[in-house]
Amino acid sequence: MELIDVMPAENILTLSDKSFIKFVQDCIRVFLRLRQTRIDIVIDCELFARISSIFSFLSGAGVRVGFHPHTQEGLYRGNFINRPVLYNPYYHISRQFLALVAAIDSDSTPRSKQAIGSEGLNAPKIHFENEEIKSMQARLIEDFPTIGDKKLILIYPGGGILSIRAWPLDYYRKVTSQLLEKGYAVAVIGLSEDKQMATEILSHCQNPACIDLTGYTKTVRELLLIFQFAALLITNDGGPGQFAAMTPITSIIFYGPETPELYAPADDKAVIFYDPLACTPCLTAYNHRNSPCDGDNLCLKQIHPERVLQKALDILGD
Repeated sequence: MELIDVMPAENILTLSDKSFIKFVQDCIRVFLRLRQTRIDIVIDCELFARISSIFSFLSGAGVRVGFHPHTQEGLYRGNFINRPVLYNPYYHISRQFLALVAAIDSDSTPRSKQAIGSEGLNAPKIHFENEEIKSMQARLIEDFPTIGDKKLILIYPGGGILSIRAWPLDYYRKVTSQLLEKGYAVAVIGLSEDKQMATEILSHCQNPACIDLTGYTKTVRELLLIFQFAALLITNDGGPGQFAAMTPITSIIFYGPETPELYAPADDKAVIFYDPLACTPCLTAYNHRNSPCDGDNLCLKQIHPERVLQKALDILGD
């Protein structure tokens, strides 16, 4: 919200989950602020968490819009929403968010029966000053001089809280090794919790041009600054691919347990690998992302590293 500069920073209210006590304190602070502001309308974009529907109700807003299951399975988060919108798995999630907006003034049942077009659904571009980009680039080279003037490729092998979405780590190792042999620099990005995966990749490659950036960027802004000058991002379905849509970087993104029909970034540059099986996608709003898969995610394993390497080299012009 801050990066795309759509509202004053003081209007962005956040909660800390560092501890239960801090979380409760922040909840009270936000509740008081919402009541003092006299909110008119709440648009609750959450699919799973119940706490946002509680916030919607306690805000005191007269109009509270959000997804509701109606006669469908899943999605039930209480009866705090008074403009219930039917979740539609056949529409991209961005169009469904626009349906929430359309429901504000709608009196139909279900709400928002009008068509929602897909025109203009492109991710906003984030502008950085050249000096800030060059400063981050200089910092990176100073900290990792081995990458020198090589083209930089970023990989994100983490799956976050849904590890089933992760392309096999061995595939990442193979693609990374091949890219390093061709003279590229490769950086593993992710949170500090992803450091073990980065260590395994670096240990396998044994190449000074392969570097560990997990936990290196302390803010989303710092990560997106690296996206400004890196040549390519190879990533699992998740945050990095969505962020890349707001920057010049081209991304290769793997889907399987979830579908790009719903969650692909609004980015013409993105290259999607998705070879659905009879059981894909298996992570849905109807099973609260509790996949029946035994962990053997064949939908991703069948995307072989040779295909990905060739596409990466095509993008890089090699």
